[in-house]
Amino acid sequence: MVKKVNGAEFESEVRKSAAALVDFSAVWCGPCRMMAPVLEGISDEMAGKLDFYNVDVDEVPELAQEFRISSIPCLVLLKDGTAVDQLVGFRPGDQIKAWIEENL
Repeated sequence: MVKKVNGAEFESEVRKSAAALVDFSAVWCGPCRMMAPVLEGISDEMAGKLDFYNVDVDEVPELAQEFRISSIPCLVLLKDGTAVDQLVGFRPGDQIKAWIEENL
């Protein structure tokens, strides 16, 4: 399951997670809407390995700024609250899974 979080929840949940994938997106973004079901599937497959979150860049622009998000969708992989890599643009599920496994 991909959990949508706001700024306060990001601080209390995402930053405290051992491993997290954050999907930065927006409701008006077509590729973001295409990526949502792909991420839901991956989150079910990888349950227990890492936590999946979604941040709307229009609702929490300060997080988008902090992580230097210039294009969406943008996936950010975090370990112990620190960003380790980013993946920009729509990608098929197998590419996303390979990227996660490569960086965990």
